[in-house]
Amino acid sequence: MDTPNTPIPDTAAYFDDPQRQPLEIEPEQRRGPAIFRWLTQAMEHVIATLLVALIISVSANVVGRAVFNRSLPWADELARMLFIWLIFIGAAAAFARYEHIAVDILVRKLKPRAAHMLYLFQHVVITALMGVIIWGGCLVIARASSRTAILNVPWNIINVSLVLCAVFIAAVSIWRAWQSVQQIRSPSVTITPAGDH
Repeated sequence: MDTPNTPIPDTAAYFDDPQRQPLEIEPEQRRGPAIFRWLTQAMEHVIATLLVALIISVSANVVGRAVFNRSLPWADELARMLFIWLIFIGAAAAFARYEHIAVDILVRKLKPRAAHMLYLFQHVVITALMGVIIWGGCLVIARASSRTAILNVPWNIINVSLVLCAVFIAAVSIWRAWQSVQQIRSPSVTITPAGDH
């Protein structure tokens, strides 16, 4: 039984993996390549804008139905398009910040060299999967010629969101794989302080 004076444990130890630090992209701490930091922040601003536009679109439709007893057919279609873009840009931004759900109990118990071998394997697999998604997305874009029913927007404006997401994730994965190779080759290399990248 805990005593009343027991200090609250520091939960940061459960969220931060010190072995993963060379692979992290943190715009606020200037960690990671500048292009990835800039793109991550730009994506986060786009996400905020899309979210506001999505809320306005859905709210306009709700008000139209509730108050005027008339729905706005374009609002539903616009909301769907915004949501698709929101999903893929959000996935890319979350990947850059290591915010996707992960089971890291094994990698935390490994020595640094072994952990980076596992990270290397992980990012090679991710890069290969993103390559398949890019290839498939490009096929879809090349073959798609239809437009949305109400707004008459080309479907490729929506389809390109998948390809852009996959390209960004693949680029980050390649960089992280290279960082892991450097850590495997020189495990004694210390992590550079924030702002030195």
